[in-house]
Amino acid sequence: MFILVSSIIIVGGLTRLTDSGLSITEWEIIKGFFPPLSNSDWNNYFSLYKQIPEYKLQNFDMTLDEFKIIFWWEWAHRFLGRLIGLFFLIPLIYFSFKKGISQTKSLFIIFMLICFQGFLGWFMVKSGLVNRVDVSHFRLSMHLTTAFIILSLILWNILKYKNYNFTNNHIIKYNLPLIFLFTIFLQIIFGAFVSGMDAGKIYNTWPLMGNNYFPNDSIFLNLFDIRVFSDPSLVQFIHRNLAYLILIIFLLILYFVITEKLFNFYNIMKYLGLVLFIQIFLGIVTILSGAQMFLASMHQISSIILISLSIYLLFLNKKIN
Repeated sequence: MFILVSSIIIVGGLTRLTDSGLSITEWEIIKGFFPPLSNSDWNNYFSLYKQIPEYKLQNFDMTLDEFKIIFWWEWAHRFLGRLIGLFFLIPLIYFSFKKGISQTKSLFIIFMLICFQGFLGWFMVKSGLVNRVDVSHFRLSMHLTTAFIILSLILWNILKYKNYNFTNNHIIKYNLPLIFLFTIFLQIIFGAFVSGMDAGKIYNTWPLMGNNYFPNDSIFLNLFDIRVFSDPSLVQFIHRNLAYLILIIFLLILYFVITEKLFNFYNIMKYLGLVLFIQIFLGIVTILSGAQMFLASMHQISSIILISLSIYLLFLNKKIN
């Protein structure tokens, strides 16, 4: 399940990067399990796509062969979603009978989130079918964040089945691993905003945004306006600075681990530091490249690893405690 959910996050990111998310304009819970099998099926899907603003205003010269490319990305994304639902439901039924509902409560919560995620996917797509050529970046963020929550809960349940032998009972103080994880989730939300508004294609310089640290097409007070979440320049500014904050929190955790000689955390901090460095580097080169597809996808893949290691750090701290 962890591999499947990781895969759908990656494919979902590529679906967004290739502007493929609106190629299937109907939900099709059962029917969509199989791809188009005839020319008439393909023409039907294409004719439905021609009715939405994205085609009329942006892709009006698209051919059927070009449509097939974006269709396959969205179909693969939805197909993986269906597989995840089935692959989770069948063992869940088995273990519910074998272990009882009380022993499988956490798994039922995950399954309900998986079902809700399917609804969120359609809720997101629906926002781009009328009066706009793209999906709502708010709904995109909800969809992506829920995927990472599902992934985190699956990993947490995996870790619960592991046995650990600790040499001491020391923990990282002040709930720093939890704060670290929360900040990364906040970063994922703003990362989805950046993706949803194509904010990575503006201010393609680093460390400054153009000629200044703060974007020169806005003012600082706008950061405290509710409209900040729909301003591409400010969203990119926040996304950048959240990365610096995450790095500071990591260094603070590292300081406690080293000064208090928390040997149990040495390995996880090494891996976490390496992945965090790679993630920040990929974020920078993605910005410098104008959100080039391969780099942007690698940036998202790295975030899966970063979240996973952060969950492990939190689990390790709770387990010792």
